[in-house]
Amino acid sequence: MAINDVECCETLHKHEHLLNQVNRNMPDEDELYDLAELFKVFGDSTRIRILFVLFEAEVCVCDLAQALNMTQSAISHQLKLLKQNKLVKSRREGKSVFYSLADGHVRTIIAQGREHIEE
Repeated sequence: MAINDVECCETLHKHEHLLNQVNRNMPDEDELYDLAELFKVFGDSTRIRILFVLFEAEVCVCDLAQALNMTQSAISHQLKLLKQNKLVKSRREGKSVFYSLADGHVRTIIAQGREHIEE
């Protein structure tokens, strides 16, 4: 989209009451950074595919690799990012490690994203 495709005000006028409201409610820079980093995690289709598998069941890396036709190494790399961002959790059972969604927020974020793109 060219810059000329965006409509702009014909005159420069500040709406102080609106700017004050925005400034009062704007999160601090650290929170904005963390939020942007979280949304970056959703920017990879492999990670989204992993989350969709985990919507259905708690599974180990072996099962994820089989379900997604990928190597365990590639899956482990993506799980590390998902875990660092608190989107998945793990538990050990003997020699196996099982992964699941960290909480219901993950399902909600994906559901709202799907709803948005389907509008």
